[in-house]
Amino acid sequence: MKEDFLLKHLSLRKEQHAFRELRIPAPGMTDFCSNDYLGLARSAAMQEAVHALLQARPFMHGSTGSRLLAGNYVWIEEAESMLAAFHQSPAALIYNSGYDANIGLFSCVPQKGDTIIYDQLIHASIRDGIRLSKAQAFSFAHNDAEDLHKKLKHAEGNIFVAVESVYSMDGDMAPLADFAALCDKFNAHLIVDEAHATGVVGEKGEGLVQHLNLPCFARVHTFGKAVGCHGAVVLGSAHLRDYLINFSRSFIYTTALPHTAIAAIMASYDLFPYMNGAREHLSSLISQFQNAGLNVLPSETPIQVVLAPGNEVIRQLAEKLQSANLDVRAIMHPTVPRGKERLRIVLHSYNTTEEVDQLIGILSS
Repeated sequence: MKEDFLLKHLSLRKEQHAFRELRIPAPGMTDFCSNDYLGLARSAAMQEAVHALLQARPFMHGSTGSRLLAGNYVWIEEAESMLAAFHQSPAALIYNSGYDANIGLFSCVPQKGDTIIYDQLIHASIRDGIRLSKAQAFSFAHNDAEDLHKKLKHAEGNIFVAVESVYSMDGDMAPLADFAALCDKFNAHLIVDEAHATGVVGEKGEGLVQHLNLPCFARVHTFGKAVGCHGAVVLGSAHLRDYLINFSRSFIYTTALPHTAIAAIMASYDLFPYMNGAREHLSSLISQFQNAGLNVLPSETPIQVVLAPGNEVIRQLAEKLQSANLDVRAIMHPTVPRGKERLRIVLHSYNTTEEVDQLIGILSS
């Protein structure tokens, strides 16, 4: 079978220095790459907590079906109750991943005649969910309340405003208080993806919406970053939960998470709210990096960005750091706009000041 149509596009990627390959990090490298902000994915305490939960009652490695068939069980509903209580939400619905949650939420809630207004830097999973929706959709300038206000003036039907609390490629926070006020003024439904805020923003890592005590139609918290495991949850009203169970295809037509995944979620939520020392150390590393005099984007979060335009330029800079045993990855076009290529450096509570000094020294040379 001829595959010339595939080779054509792959060849173009290689010509653009944008060809992606899977790689396994070399052992012993200093991690400035992963989203394991608090180190829970590798934590002995996390492993012990999961083991204790699994030893306490019978479990299966597979859920054996979708939630609406054989795949619903007591643990997963207990976890949803726990998540709703911690995040001060009326209800919660667990999804298999943040991608599934965003696809499922945005594809089924907005209807024909409705309007979705989204930040122009919104995550790809939300964009894909919007594409599956029958609503009309418009972007607004990144974190720009004035531009959002202009778009809201012309919106029709039920209005949905989609933003992230922390943006994964820039590391900046949304002005959520301004956005919530505008949504209240225009009777719009605010939806916030808290993926990169969960665990690290707020006194207990509760996320930016809850930290600021803002009204919100729906929140998406994902567990693959600071929570250190897998899955996601949509938080909202009991009516929203019922609606998603009935109409969200990425929830209905997939096998549910197994007991082992739910045990990890429950164990993490027993741990990370009390990791204040880890969050304080992480904050000090962020200040250390931000104050080093490098060409970085402003960020109060673990995600730090060094701009160096051009795919080949940024690739070579990443390789220089990797040769020094620092695991830093280049983010290239088309993942980011041409001319916005960057190093996406992630700081963690288990990084040391000496490791960050080494990183700064190489970037300054």
